[in-house]
Amino acid sequence: MLRLYLQEPAMTPARIRYQTIEFDHLDIHLRSLLDKQQFSDPFGVAEDLGISSAQWSLFGVLWESGEMLAREMQSFEIQGKRILEVGCGMALPSLLLNARHADITATDYHPEAGPYLAENVKLNHGRGIPFLRTNWDLDTDNLGTFDVIIGADLLYERNHSDKLSAFIDRHANPHCEVIVIDPCRSSKSSFSKKMMTLGFSFSEIKKTVATLKKDFSANVLSFVR
Repeated sequence: MLRLYLQEPAMTPARIRYQTIEFDHLDIHLRSLLDKQQFSDPFGVAEDLGISSAQWSLFGVLWESGEMLAREMQSFEIQGKRILEVGCGMALPSLLLNARHADITATDYHPEAGPYLAENVKLNHGRGIPFLRTNWDLDTDNLGTFDVIIGADLLYERNHSDKLSAFIDRHANPHCEVIVIDPCRSSKSSFSKKMMTLGFSFSEIKKTVATLKKDFSANVLSFVR
């Protein structure tokens, strides 16, 4: 008798690391990938979403832009504001805002971003952060609208200007503030112009902060409608 056995995909777990990011009045503990070389997609979930093996790890490391955005949120006025982090990745700004008891929601397209966020919320003994895995093309995600929308290094592909500005417009209240950390990506000007056509005023300032890895400079893009 011939017997067929279905072999499960090899489960090769990604290596992780733990680190603590110190802020003025609190610390955030972060469980992240060890480095950008990690990869674990045994069932092809990320691949089916169009996320290649080379891109898989990008959600799971702490980028300097994300740390800068979190530091911008240390003293940001949160009272009475519903806040959305777009393309959250490791979601350090969301974790910082959650520790400050802000009304924060996070989104990302990567299938592992939500599970990692849930683990990091537990690690910091915080309350649950609402999370939705979505892309910027989807106009039926039921996220609702927000008073503040934030994100870090979101313009790394040429077509992101159109998609991101449209996504923000769908989820922005009539009066809304948008803050994007941009490390001098070429799409910055195109994105800023599109945001202004949607009724947002625009300003930017270049800042340098000391991150865990190095002194880091980027543009803080601010839009208000």
